[in-house]
Amino acid sequence: MEFEFDDDKPIYKQLVDKLKLEIVLGHFKSGDKLPSVRELSTMICVNPNTIQRSLAELEDEHLIYTKRTSGKFVTEDDDIIHQVKQELARDKINTFVSDMETLGLKTEDIVKLLKERK
Repeated sequence: MEFEFDDDKPIYKQLVDKLKLEIVLGHFKSGDKLPSVRELSTMICVNPNTIQRSLAELEDEHLIYTKRTSGKFVTEDDDIIHQVKQELARDKINTFVSDMETLGLKTEDIVKLLKERK
């Protein structure tokens, strides 16, 4: 898992976003065991406490769960994964539309450009 950090967002939030993307894209499938905190820390070169904080947030969102003594696993609830995918898509769309509006484009112009892209 490759990772580059931005200075404009806390590292743990960037890790949450990256892990969400890995799950939505199927790199970590429904029911898969995640690497341990120590393994993730070594892979990404981040403090284990930061990893733990990211995983706790994903667990709060029910995207992952913990089995005592076995580790952390991706949810088996495909509805949750689908919901996260929709959330990520909406965020990308909102960013895109905002960027286009900054260029002075109106909704009609944006739609026209998208249709032309086909």
